[in-house]
Amino acid sequence: MVATSTKVVVITGAGSGLGREIARRLLGAGHRVALAGRRRDALEATAGDSDRALVAPTDVTSRAEVAALFDRVIERWGRVDVLVNNAGTFGASGSVDELDIDEWQQVLDVNVTGAFLCAAEAVRHMKAQYPPGGRILNNGSVSAQMPRPLSAAYTMSKHAITGLTRSIALDGRPFDICCGQIDIGNAATDMTASVGVQALQPDGTSRAEPTFDPAYVAEMVRLLVELPLDVNVPFLTMMANGMPFIGRG
Repeated sequence: MVATSTKVVVITGAGSGLGREIARRLLGAGHRVALAGRRRDALEATAGDSDRALVAPTDVTSRAEVAALFDRVIERWGRVDVLVNNAGTFGASGSVDELDIDEWQQVLDVNVTGAFLCAAEAVRHMKAQYPPGGRILNNGSVSAQMPRPLSAAYTMSKHAITGLTRSIALDGRPFDICCGQIDIGNAATDMTASVGVQALQPDGTSRAEPTFDPAYVAEMVRLLVELPLDVNVPFLTMMANGMPFIGRG
């Protein structure tokens, strides 16, 4: 049976794209949602006039700001039930010999260290609260399974998220902490707009790829958020049917 009681959810990268879609879906379902991201104005646009939203500008690469985010959530609502680790960046394109170390580090800082810092704070609170437990959902991307051409930094970061997901899922078991990962391919957001127009293929050609409505991702996240903690979905792939991912293209 699906548990539909109100949850306290923290979403990173909530000011645009998938984060905004997910946040609005969860707010519409009656959940209390902390909106984390870099820009206050974007977060306020996501929140609208909802009294169940907490706007919390946060740099996920800063340990102090991430700790302050979760402290605000606990102060307002007393617990944290779900973390949606959604913040991320593509960063610069290139093969490993073409990337500057600073470009590489920027992607690592946001996509990996940011997810780690948020997960660490979430787990700390989930262990201490009563009743204990919670759920962490990591945005992995289909790049966690297969790379696009010239995406060494981004692909590396998403493979790292897979390892983080597995470790949290294993170490969280004794505390009723679930962890899962959604690998998303070609959801139509501003971040992926160019894919629907022209995307580089492994054979060196470029062509438009199919995309799909991110509202379906938001609905899937809602379903996962509302699952009871005796059920985990470790890995889930959502993609535009027809995108060149399964098979050889």
